[in-house]
Formats: sequence, C-alpha cells, structure tokens
Amino acid sequence: MRARWPLALAVALWAAGAGLDRGRDWVAATELPPLSLPTSVEVVDRNGALLRAYTVADGRWRMAVTPGEVDADYIAMLIAYEDKRFWTHPGVDWRSLLRAGAQALRNGRVVSGGSTLTMQVARLLEESGTGKVAGKLRQMRVALALEARLDKAQILQLYLHLAPFGGNLEGVRAASIAYFGKEPKRLTPAEAALLVAIPQAPESRRPDRHPARAAEARGRVLERALRDGLLTGEQRATLGEPVPEARRPLPMLAPHLADRVLREHPGQPRHRLTLDAGLQRALEQLARDAVAGRGERMQIAILAADHRSGEILASVGSAGFLADRRQGFVDMTRALRSPGSTLKPLVYALAFDEGLAHPETMIDDKPVNFGTYAPRNFDKLFRGTIRIREALQQSLNIPVVLLTEALGPAKLLSAMRRAGMSPVLKGDEPGLAISLGGVGVSLTDMVQLYAALARGGVALPLRHTGEGAEGQRVVSAVAAWQVGDILAGLPPPPGAPANRLAYKTGTSYGHRDAWAIGFDGRYVVGVWMGRADGTPVPGAFGADTAAPVLFQAIGRMGRSLTPLPPAPKAALLVSNAELPQPLRRFRSRAAAFEVAGAPVVTFPPEGAEVERLDGAILLRLRGGRAPFTVLADGVPLRTGLRAREALLPMASAGFVTLSVVDAEGRSSRVRLWLR
Repeated sequence: MRARWPLALAVALWAAGAGLDRGRDWVAATELPPLSLPTSVEVVDRNGALLRAYTVADGRWRMAVTPGEVDADYIAMLIAYEDKRFWTHPGVDWRSLLRAGAQALRNGRVVSGGSTLTMQVARLLEESGTGKVAGKLRQMRVALALEARLDKAQILQLYLHLAPFGGNLEGVRAASIAYFGKEPKRLTPAEAALLVAIPQAPESRRPDRHPARAAEARGRVLERALRDGLLTGEQRATLGEPVPEARRPLPMLAPHLADRVLREHPGQPRHRLTLDAGLQRALEQLARDAVAGRGERMQIAILAADHRSGEILASVGSAGFLADRRQGFVDMTRALRSPGSTLKPLVYALAFDEGLAHPETMIDDKPVNFGTYAPRNFDKLFRGTIRIREALQQSLNIPVVLLTEALGPAKLLSAMRRAGMSPVLKGDEPGLAISLGGVGVSLTDMVQLYAALARGGVALPLRHTGEGAEGQRVVSAVAAWQVGDILAGLPPPPGAPANRLAYKTGTSYGHRDAWAIGFDGRYVVGVWMGRADGTPVPGAFGADTAAPVLFQAIGRMGRSLTPLPPAPKAALLVSNAELPQPLRRFRSRAAAFEVAGAPVVTFPPEGAEVERLDGAILLRLRGGRAPFTVLADGVPLRTGLRAREALLPMASAGFVTLSVVDAEGRSSRVRLWLR
C-alpha cells in the first residue's frame, strides 16, 4: 500500500508559504481551551503529607503538582526523550518536523513523529486525536498560542497534570502515588523512566495490566538516558528493579474527618490538618487489629491529641470506612454514648476545689439511698471506710454519688460545658446518676475533658485546623494535679508497661460502651469500643477491652512518656492525720446544712466582686463552732481560725470559691470575683 502524503511535508510546505504577519495574527486569534484545570481536592497532614484525595468531577485522579515538586531526573529524561529542544522552540519544533518529513519520504511511511511537549499539551487539553492532518495542524496552532501566552514552566506543569497513565490516572503525581506509593519528588531512574514511557501508549503500557510491555518501553527510555549521559554510575545499579504489577490505592487516612472538613469548607482545594499521617496510619492499623476476632459488629474509635496545644494528632472514627455490619461509615469519635465511670475524675476534682475532700480524706463506701435511687458498686460489694484516692482508683460508685450529691449535679454539668463538652441529658434536669454515665457524650468530649485535667485544669478546645483558642478554667491547678496523681497510680493492664500513665476506664450500663482515656505530660488519648448500633457487647469491660488498646496507642506515640508535672506549690501533700480536721472525713453538704448552727459567710456575699487591698480580703463569719478551716478552691488558706473576722491573703485575681468548715464539719461557701 502506498504511503499517504507525509504529514510533516505538508506542514513544512504550509509553514514556508504562510506570511509571517499573517501567521502571527492567525496564532493570536486562536481560541484556547480552559487552562485552569480542576485538580483533586486534597487533605494533608501537619507536614503536608497526603491523608486523602478526591477524584475530580469526571472520576479521574488529577493531582496538583509543580515542576519543582517532581524529581529532576524525571524532568530531564522526559525532555530528552520526548522534546529535547523544549526550552528553545516556539511550540513547534520545525527541525524535527522537517526531519520527520524527510524520513517519511525516504521510507514511504512515518518513521518518527514531530510532536513537541507543547503540542502534546494542546492535544490533551482538547482531547483530540493524533493521526489526522487537520488534528495535527490544530495542535500546532494551539501549541504556538500556548507558547505566546504561557512560559515554559507553566506549559510543563500542564503536561505534568494532563499526561495519561492508564485508567483514570492523569498526571505524574497521581501515577507516582498509584504505582510506587510515593510522591514524585524522589524517584529512582527506573521509576522515572517508566513514567516517561507510559503516556506514549497509556493503556497498552499500564504496568498493572501489561508489565512486560511496560518494562520494554521503560528499557528504551533508560537506553536513551544512558546514551545521553543522564545517569551516574551509582544510578545504573537500580535500573533492573521490577516493574510494579498492581496499582496501589491512593491514601485514605482519617476518612471521617476528611469528609467533615470538606463539608465545612466547600470549594477549598487543599485542607491542612493538625494530624500526623504516620501516627494516623499506625492507629488505624491498631484499630483494625483491636476488633479482629471480636465479632463482625464490634467497633472502635481512637482520638489522640497534644493537650498542650489542643492539636488533634490522630482521629480514627472506626476500624474501617465501610458500609458493613460494623457500620464503619459512622464517625464514632462524635457519636453520643454513655461515658460510664470516665466522668468520675471530674467529680473528684470539683470536690477537691469545693473543699469537700482531699485525696487522703476518708469516705464511706456503704449502702445508701437518695429517695428511690440506691446506687451500688459494679461488683455489688462494699469496702467500708476508704480513702478518696482509693475510691477513685477502684472506681467505686457510692463515694462518687455522695460527692455528686454534695456538689449538686448541675455543678457537674456546668463544669462539663466549661470543659468544651456538649453533654446531652435524657430529661430536663441532671440527676445523681450523671456521675455514673447517665448522660450522652462523645469520645471527642471525653478527650477534651481529660486534656483539660492534663493541662492543669484549663480547657483548650481541641482542633484539627487553624489556630488555638483561649482556654477556660474548669478546675484549679491543684485539683487537676491531684486527680492526675491519683490516676497515675492505677496499675496498668497485664503486659503493659508500668509507666505512670494517668488513665481511667469505664463501662456503661449493659456493656454497651468500653472506655479508656489517659494522658502523660504532653499527649492525651481516648479509646472507645462497642457496637455502633448501641446493642450490648457481653463481657466487654473498659479495663479488659479498651485499656490494653490505650496503652498500645500511647506506645505508638513515642518511646517513653513525657513525665507528668510536679505538684503545684499550693498542693497539700500530707497524710490523713495531718489534714485539717474537717477534711479528714467526708460529710455530705446536705448533712452539713441539716445541722443547726452551720457557719455562714456574711462577708463577702455570694457572687460579689471584691477588690483586694494589699493582696488580702476581709472575711466575716457567724454561726458554727471554732476553730474554722478556710479553703480557697479546695486549698487550705487558714487553719485553726478562732476569730469570726480575719484578713485572708489572696495572691491572684479571678474567680475563687471560699469554703469555711467548722470544728464539727459543717460548712458554707461563696463564689467571688477578685480584682
């Protein structure tokens, strides 16, 4: 069959006959396709590492990249193999076209093409064919127009975005991640050569379907690179590495949080989160391992944060982002669940602040009724009189309900809200059972609370983007430290290191939720396990189910724990026998007010704004029996006070709760604002 009139010769004749001015006008009048290409929306971690990407509207992976973000060897091979005069020609390489035309005349067929990278970009922008004369002429016109309006780096970037790599992979970055599992910034010579070769025949050279053809095409690119001296001796040793024979899935880390960020900020092409991709990947794998063998409906969520800054470092919403029987598509870091015993540390911290108790205070663990409500310990046993420290460590129910009754459930609910939590009640008013888990909270809520305890009682909102907000005090630094010190004394789960992690476990009614939340001097981690549909998980306890996962998660955050802070100077570090008399044994507030003659603070009045004079305020009392103990936010200020009028040294301004306890344990308290 006779060869067609060679395209290259036709082009050469056209170029020779066209007038220069007319040609310029012709190029200037060219209508270009849109040059602003939509690229995949990306969610990246704190260091810019890809967490998750989304396809563009037509289902293609086309990921933003600049020439500076691509391996220099790849750029050099690409230009040497495809268009060696790319940096100097005006969009059309007339020398190459004339050479191709001459070869076609001598051989009676097209031996080599004359397309430049700019012409390839023109073809890809318009998705036009390659073989027909009219198509080539159009590509040349668009290429000349592109060169007139863009610089070389911009044209090269368009190629890096548009080059086809088989299937729905478009652009060098998507191909590098899909075939090699890494960004294209650092490629081996063999990887770079493969990415040069595939776009010439993207479907027939796909390494996941045609590895032999891909390897053969890669070899030709490497031969040219060796001939042109583009590779060093050290690089030649890597040329025989195998061609990847499967596509890797693009990263899909933190899918629940990524989807939420997209909903919150629609139209934004790139979202940088505070997460750490390596930690996120490790905790997602830990989550999958933790539910393996526990039934097809068992689910888990893990949340890790730097409590000093409030930055969330990892957010695992489920063991897998799937619509399976685990309901993995539900973000269990935000689902409302019963917290079980994990709210107890807050109750104790508030009691310490109110002057109701101290870690060494004795409290009764015995049968008690509050009207029709009769709380019982989890094991139905009673320990008699026990130290507050031991009551919290053993997670006893009766002592914490006694403290809640003395505080008032509304005070507990208010403190939860100050901590940044969003508790949901079943009824209108909180009851005593709130301290045992009778309220709806999320894992994010609970980690937020423990972060406040770890930070000395100040709640700094947890965040996954942006700058940190100003914190709000929930409890005093002394009370927060006392609770942390108690929790750090808990024995670890079997096989876990005895590393003084301050942690607490919890199990909700009916074994529906198993919790473990802990912190060291820098990090806070929360683990929830259960079923997304809220049905019971027989035999699931926080201590046995969630606590081992907590310690494993902490272990993935660093080789050793950051030590907890030392005791604040105001902390009272004494035995029970050395405590002020009223703090040696707990008496509920209700009991104190039922006894006639309880002390009353007559000045300053409740809610007053008081100016300090020389760093002190005046206190006046009536009623009660001396000697009195005066506490500020749970810290003894004066002991053995017999006068009913006294100056109290107050070092700092701000809110303070003054408590006065008389010799018989009767008490009163006022909340003040000091200036």
